Parts: sequence; C-alpha cells; structure tokens
Amino acid sequence: MIMNELDLKASLKKYFGFSQFKGLQEDVINTIMEGRNAFVIMPTGGGKSLCYQLPALIKEGTAIVVSPLIALMKNQVDALRGVSDHEGVAHVLNSSLTKSEIRKVKKDITTGVTKLLYVAPESLTKEEYVDFLQGVTLSFVAIDEAHCISEWGHDFRPEYRNLRAIINRLGEGIPLIALTATATPKVQEDILKNLGIPDAEVFKASFNRPNLFYEVRPKTRNVDGDIIRFVKKNAGKSGIIYCLSRKRVEELAQVLQVNGISAVPYHAGFDAKTRARYQDMFLMEEVDVVVATIAFGMGIDKPDVRYVIHHDIPKSIESYYQETGRAGRDGGEGHCLAFYAYKDVEKLEKFMSGKPVAEQEIGNALLQEIVAYAETSMSRRKFILHYFGEEFDEVHGEGADMDDNARNPKEKEEAQESVVKLLQVVQGTNQKFKAREIVKVLTGGTNALIASHKTDEKPFFGIGKDHEKHYWMALIRQVLVAGLLRKEIEQYGILHLTEAGEAYLHSPSSFMMTKDHVYPEEEEGRGTPQAGSRDAVADETLLKMLKDLRRKEAQKQDVPPYVIFQDPSLEDMALKYPITLEELTNVHGVGEGKARKYGRPFMELISRYVEENDITRPEDLVVRTTGANSGLKLYIIQNVDRKLPLDDIAAAKGLQLSDLVKEMEQIVFSGTRLDLGYYIDEILDEDQQEEIHEYFLEAETDNIEEALKEFDGEYEDEELRLYRLKFMSEVAN
Repeated sequence: MIMNELDLKASLKKYFGFSQFKGLQEDVINTIMEGRNAFVIMPTGGGKSLCYQLPALIKEGTAIVVSPLIALMKNQVDALRGVSDHEGVAHVLNSSLTKSEIRKVKKDITTGVTKLLYVAPESLTKEEYVDFLQGVTLSFVAIDEAHCISEWGHDFRPEYRNLRAIINRLGEGIPLIALTATATPKVQEDILKNLGIPDAEVFKASFNRPNLFYEVRPKTRNVDGDIIRFVKKNAGKSGIIYCLSRKRVEELAQVLQVNGISAVPYHAGFDAKTRARYQDMFLMEEVDVVVATIAFGMGIDKPDVRYVIHHDIPKSIESYYQETGRAGRDGGEGHCLAFYAYKDVEKLEKFMSGKPVAEQEIGNALLQEIVAYAETSMSRRKFILHYFGEEFDEVHGEGADMDDNARNPKEKEEAQESVVKLLQVVQGTNQKFKAREIVKVLTGGTNALIASHKTDEKPFFGIGKDHEKHYWMALIRQVLVAGLLRKEIEQYGILHLTEAGEAYLHSPSSFMMTKDHVYPEEEEGRGTPQAGSRDAVADETLLKMLKDLRRKEAQKQDVPPYVIFQDPSLEDMALKYPITLEELTNVHGVGEGKARKYGRPFMELISRYVEENDITRPEDLVVRTTGANSGLKLYIIQNVDRKLPLDDIAAAKGLQLSDLVKEMEQIVFSGTRLDLGYYIDEILDEDQQEEIHEYFLEAETDNIEEALKEFDGEYEDEELRLYRLKFMSEVAN
C-alpha cells in the first residue's frame, strides 16, 4: 500500500495534529506502508513511536507492538485513545487483564476496531493468544526497545531472544519494524541477525542532542548538599534524579522534601497504584522532581524536563545516553549532571561477581567505557557520539560548547612519542591485550596473563615508565577516538591497530593530548562526616577565629579543644555561618545537646562577624537532614542504657561491630551521652583505661591514627574508638 505525500501528511494532521514529519519519520513510514522490513535507530525524543503508530492507524488489520514495559504500553494506549473516536483503537494484552477484559480485546480486534495491540514478549508465548492471532489480519509487528534482544545492549531481556520464532508462528511474511533509541554498531548487528531481517532498511538518525549540556562532578561526601544547591538554583523546573538503589531513592527524596523541594520517589518496589500516582504527579507538574531508579522514564513523554542528575554513575554509556535523553525533548535547555566516584564503579563490579563469566566480561567492558567517559577531558559530546559510531567536529559541530570540558578546556601537550610507544606495545603483544594490560606492560607491571605470554621478557616491556598509569589510560582513550586503535567489543575490549594506526607507526605526526581528570579518592571517615563539599570553601578568617574561641572555651572548662567541637564541625560553621540554634544543629557533628551546651558563644561570634563584614549568609548551604537513621539511633541509645552487649545490639540490626561503633560515634559526637562503662570494663582493665584516659586528656587531637601510633600496637583500633566514646560521653556531653 503506497500513499502519496499529501495523503500521508493529511493523516498526520488528522491523527496527531502535526503538519510536518520530523527527521526520518516519513521515509520509515513509507517503508512500512510498502510492507518492507525496517530497522529504526532514533534517539529518545526523535519521535520513534509515531513511525509505527501512524501506519498502524492507516493500514488494514491490527499491528502488534512488542514492548518490555507495562507503564510504557499504558501511556501509549492512553495517548492513542485520545486521537481516535474509538476507545478500542489501542489495547494492551497482558497478565493483568481479567477474563471479561480479554474477551473485549478479542472482540475489538475481530471487528477491526483495534489498530494497535501492545503485548509483552511473554504474552506472545501463550497458546491461546497465538491461536487467536493466527486467525486475524495482522498489518505488521513492531518491536520497541529492540536493544533488549542483544546481550551487548544495556537492558538485555532473555525473552526477547525468541521473538523471531514466535512471530513465525503468527503467519507467513508479516513485515517487521524494530526500533531502539540506543545501539552501538555491535548491538545493531545483533538485532538484525537475531530477528532474521538482514534485508531490513536501516534508518539511523544522528545521536547528537545539541541542546543538552553534559557535566561530570566529583562525588563528595556531601553529594546531597550539592544536589540540593543545584535543584534550588533551578527552582520551578522539572528534573529527574537517578539513583542505583531503591533505598537511596527513598532517602534522597526525603532529604529533598525536608529541604523545601517538591519531590517524589519512584522505583519498582512500590505497588502499581503508588507508581502511577507519583508518575502522574510529575507529569501534571504537581511536583518538580522525581527521584528514581532506572525503572522510571522509559516512554515517559514529558517534553520539558530541564535536568537529569545521576547520583550514581550508570552501568553503561547506553544507559547514560538513554536516561540523559529524557531532558530537553522540546528542544529547550537540558542539563545532564553526573556525580562520579570510582568507588561506585567498584560497587557495580562487586554486584557482577556472582554472574556467569561471559556476562561479567560484558558488564566490565561496558563499565570501563563509562569510567572513560567520566574521566575524559576531551569533548564529552564527541566521546558519546564516537561510542555510537558517529563522527563529530568538536570545533564547529552543533552543540560543540555544550559540555564542561569544552567550556573549561584543559591544557594540551605533545604526545607523538608516547603514541608511537603505545602503538608499538599493542603491535608487539600481538593485539591480544585489553587497555589495562597494555598500561601494565608500558609501565613495567605484570600479572598472570602478561607472565604467561612472556611479555615481561620483551624489549618494549616498561618503555612507558616515565609516565603514570593515568596518563597512559587517557592517551589510549584519545587514540581510540582519533581512530588509530579500535576496541574489539566481542573480545571484551581487546585493542587492535587500525589501518590509520599502522600508517601512523610508519610516519608519525603531531598528536596533541589533554590530560584526564583525576578525581580525588575519598578519605576514610572517622565517625564524623566531613564538612561541606569540595567545591565549597570554608571562610579561613572565621575558621581561625572559631579555633581561637574553642581554645579559650576549652581552657575555661578544663577539657581538650576537640571535646567542645571537632575540626570538621568548625569547618562547616565557617561555611554555613549558623546564627540560630536550629542552624547550628544542621552543622556536621553537632546535635541539639552539644549545640545547647557549647553553642552560644560560637553563634554570637559568627553573628558579629557576619554583620561587621556584611556577609550574605548562604541559606541554601544549610542542608536539613531527615533523621532517617533516628530509629536506629534510638534503638542503640535504649539498648546501651539497658547494658546489652554491643555484639548483640549489632547482630539484632544486621550490623558488624565496626558499623555499630560508627553509628555510636555519630550519636556521641553530636552531643548525646552513651554510658559504655559496662562494656569497656569487660574489654579493658582499670590501668589500661586510666592510661588511655590520660592520653585523650592531654592529646591535641582525638585522631585514632595518632593514638594508635602513640600506643604502638598495644591496643586495637576498636578498643581505642570505644574508649574515646566513653571519654567524650563523660567529658564532653
């Protein structure tokens, strides 16, 4: 069935109210109208769903749309019913329907009312549905989110692998259209092969979203504060914040709420009713922010999302691209901010360790790409587009200045000699190693794989010792994007020379490289959280005055200065300028008890300082906490009062003793007294206690590292921590 351009545009206007097609839509629709197979790769917001909805409404029969998500199907069915006079124009067929609802669906299909039938792959395996569908006219089958077919895709679903066999059972020669919003060349090949449509016409739109601004920031301890500041700067705008765990989603949503931000949580652990309610609140603009796991967003057609924040780095570039693609779908601004700490990547690697080896290899290869994206100092847009097999001119390309690296370029340095060394090592190791091994060989490190190939005996072993590992990793990334090396994805990231790489070895030329970002590793905490985020700087003058005041107050009370307030608390005061009791209790490590006992002179000093220096106090820096852990804290306080053994208290809450000690440190450092004498008497005799007490009374600092050095192995870390709690409770609180 071929329609002329005017008829097609008239149908577009009639059903969807648009007078023009977008991008490749018209060509795709014509292919489907002619009964040919099509494969559509179109970024989120490119108008993929219209590619199958319009031909389904025009063609004779019913189109089957295979989709992985019930929420997505429901959204589309509601939208389609809005453009038609018939309620039955679109239906969902899945396990949630009652028998009478199934009868209604079948009747609407048989009478020709239903033009689109949305099904999950599992529904298509049911005999009764297959038998029924064999007896009706099917116009075509559309497979949405087709990357689910490939185990190299970011959202692999095993049930998608059998779709070809199922479709064969529905009838001969039914045209197929597969659609995805993200697909690397490897995934594209996989989809075509698995669906058995090598002849499909492939439509690939550009993956460049020039209106999106990409930014990566280091994830500090105070990431909640960083997020709150960002959201408050964008007050009144819609945003999505992604977290990896359900628990974190709920905690962060609460923190936002108590800080005056209208936010709801969303994850698959909520029942369907709750999920639908929160989703609608966001779509209807009753709330500004939704904090969610990746269960939220597929098929969410909200055009004016102004920012997408990743609290945790995602598992792959595809996931990241898909999730950031929900910003700015109306062509307006979209800010994509990711917080990155290598610690999160290590967590993801741990999650994978229980899976089959092949799956682990794939997962790790995908993870290393996202690490490369976070740490790179080259144009982030160029990096993403290269990943999807697309070229980008980072000087004149559309949206070239829309990322943090492009706006704040790092210095470049000549690396011609290093590139030659790198390519020589890849060639000399017979193109059998991944980036990590290549870096080891260059810097003279070894592992079982390198030893088994006897690479450590080769003349080029260690020729790159003059540079750090970070330098070589950065160079590999830039040489890959420049096309001198390629990564063999099927071999989980093994590096090979390209023709251009071989040519470069014969006649090297200038190669300007930029050094990668090195994100600081977080220091291990010691009970009290660190003051504000790294990009917020304490007022040094005020900090000095606060330390002087602390020393005087300590002399008055005849206690060491840290007993009054610890350093991180003073740093936080010099950042937030608290002048009321409530504000002081929002400072790190200061609870109500401590604020009441010691706070007055500090608040008076800060108040005078603010007035004399005409300082505008940063209201938004006072991040209120939810007291989410207050239940646990209360439990600990009550059971310590009952003199229960600490091991029992920890076991009852599923904690290690070391975790319990950390919780108790938070309680005591905030000014609440814990009477731990009963437990300490069990583990330390009188002389030992007296010795440690004398030490803490005289010491300049309560730092446990210092105490361990002083006692030179006489006491365990835990013993000193526990005694410090007893000391602080008695002397400070």
